Amino acid sequence: MRAWAVVENEAPLQEIELPTPEPAGTQVLLETTYCGVCHSDLHIWEGRYDLGGGKVMNLKDRGLSLPIAMGHEIVGRVVKLGPDAKGVKIGDIRIVFPWVGCGTCAACLAEEDNMCLTPKSIGVYQNGGYGTHVVAPHPRHLVDPGALDPAVAATYACSGITVFSAIRKVMPMPADEPIVLVGAGGLGLNAIAVLKALKHRAIVVVDISAEKRAAAAQAGASRTVDGSGEGVTARIVEACGGQPGAIIDLVNGTATARFAFDALRKGGKLVQVGLFGGELTLPLPLMAIRALTVQGSYVGNPKELRELVALAQAGDVQKLPVTTMPQREANAALMRLRDGKVVGRIVLKADAA
Repeated sequence: MRAWAVVENEAPLQEIELPTPEPAGTQVLLETTYCGVCHSDLHIWEGRYDLGGGKVMNLKDRGLSLPIAMGHEIVGRVVKLGPDAKGVKIGDIRIVFPWVGCGTCAACLAEEDNMCLTPKSIGVYQNGGYGTHVVAPHPRHLVDPGALDPAVAATYACSGITVFSAIRKVMPMPADEPIVLVGAGGLGLNAIAVLKALKHRAIVVVDISAEKRAAAAQAGASRTVDGSGEGVTARIVEACGGQPGAIIDLVNGTATARFAFDALRKGGKLVQVGLFGGELTLPLPLMAIRALTVQGSYVGNPKELRELVALAQAGDVQKLPVTTMPQREANAALMRLRDGKVVGRIVLKADAA
């Protein structure tokens, strides 16, 4: 198999040859057809995460090793089955759930694989969709996209279930009570689509980019807020008609976490999703006095992927704007994302598609 891999951090991806995996047990080998380029890929490429206060978490701290073919938003074609793999057949097109774990712990057996303490995520700890082939550990990690556009369906494996899972953490809320989304990139636009599919009407989106705010408005945001400079908290409160009860921070940097936390009303919840980095110092008495919640949300689980795909198949989820590029141009796609030149999502299209 061929792969466009991180061989050295912050260096161009290299095209390398790797042995094509042989599926064993319940494993399923798929030929990659589409793979989204996600912002978290940039952190792997850079080799570090900013923890704030001059501290970093590097790849080794997370248990990652190079070379690695990134890519976790995958649609592929089944090409080979392990002897114990049931429920799929050669030629089937499937979305690959990438956030797999050990397969045997209580979390994995409850289909909450993303909570496994020994993660084996595809495109993170093992080769992913920047390669011509990927291995799913079990057919339950494969979801039939049906008639969905496969390039869009690929994004549901991360961007889609990440926002779906985060939104579920602030629901239920009245349809006209504002939910604030910080960030209008691929995650933000998918979050708007999911909220609209769930019949939520008050969606306030914050971003520093006028172009991305315009894209959010076009996608259905009821209000947009300039997230740059001073006074962002006040602008959020004004756009919401008062302090909001729910903010989902899809950027999750020092600045965004601060203005989001400060905007919350009593009893409000801040759900932190993004990996931009930094730190948040919390005023502890206010946490209790105002009964605030700050909660992390890490991707999603297979059950949520199936729910989201069913919602999309019902025609309720507006399609994310997608730009396709050849898989062999993975490095150029990653650099476009690094430079902030992507509205929606870039999805790599393999020669096999």
